[in-house]
Amino acid sequence: MVRVMPLTPPRLPLPDPGTAPPLYAYADGEPLYRGRRMRDLVGTPFEEIWGLLVDGEGGDALPPAEPFNLPVRTGDTRVDVLSALAQLTPVWGYRPLVEIDSTRAREDLARASVMTLSFVAQSARGEDVPAVPQREVDMVTTIAERFLVRWRGVADPEAVAALDLFWLAVSETGLVPSTRTARTAAEMGADAASCLAAAVAVAGAPFGGGAAARALAIVAEAERTGDADAAIAAHLARGGDLAGFGDELVPADARVGMLRDACVRAGARRLESAEAVARAGAETLARAGAETLARAGAETLARTSGPTPGANTLFWGGVLLDHVGVPPQLFCALYLCGRTAGWSAHVLEVQRLRHL
Repeated sequence: MVRVMPLTPPRLPLPDPGTAPPLYAYADGEPLYRGRRMRDLVGTPFEEIWGLLVDGEGGDALPPAEPFNLPVRTGDTRVDVLSALAQLTPVWGYRPLVEIDSTRAREDLARASVMTLSFVAQSARGEDVPAVPQREVDMVTTIAERFLVRWRGVADPEAVAALDLFWLAVSETGLVPSTRTARTAAEMGADAASCLAAAVAVAGAPFGGGAAARALAIVAEAERTGDADAAIAAHLARGGDLAGFGDELVPADARVGMLRDACVRAGARRLESAEAVARAGAETLARAGAETLARAGAETLARTSGPTPGANTLFWGGVLLDHVGVPPQLFCALYLCGRTAGWSAHVLEVQRLRHL
């Protein structure tokens, strides 16, 4: 059975020029961050995307992470980050959002967001390898560079560009389950780190950020066998969903083309197999949809006809991350890093509304 999990938001109108741009909108097949089209933000460092979403145009960039050793190592980066975020609250004295003003809330969210990236990098490096000295981390400038130095000890320019692009693509996706969870935690008055931790718990699930690694597994199988159709059939036969496909807005979503084009320009090592899987997956979903509609009848056909879902943002994001040497087990954690921007913006929005 092919199940489809929507990952992007409903279509929203373009912002009225006479009002402040909304946090997120969707127009002409392209997401808008605070009224800025996605294509105009390509090449922008992640820290500036975080500032744009949280503050609007001209917002302050995300600051560098403070020295803070990862407190728990479990072998699972997602679990390490979830545990570490929870421990920021007592260590840094975070107070409930209902007890602080928006300036303090924004500061708390910025510190917790950038520590999320630091915790992921430390966990990914592993406990058997000496930590990179802070002085070496401080020698580079951008958040992506600092992340890579903390993890690998070096910031390769191609990897920096790939991370910034992937994080741009996933920073904000509307009221998906993880965002609703962050907002719910904020509505209940939780502190900033707890709001992010709640969102991490949801977004780290298989139908959230975990879809990128599962999609790449299909690509890897197609590469091994040379048969994309068989790889998809085998995956579905094992009871799996068609990970990396099914976003109802993907056919018109600029993020998909943006990430695929980056894979083409880079000559991604699994590009040929990924293209084959993308075609085969779309054809599989088209056949499944046609069979469903044929059984349901003409009335349902008229009500549900629409574009066939194709390979989505997480599919091509995984192919790009794989090309720059990110192992699949870290895809989900990198997705969580990028999502901190949107979550923080939503949490701060809720906090400000409560004060009003």
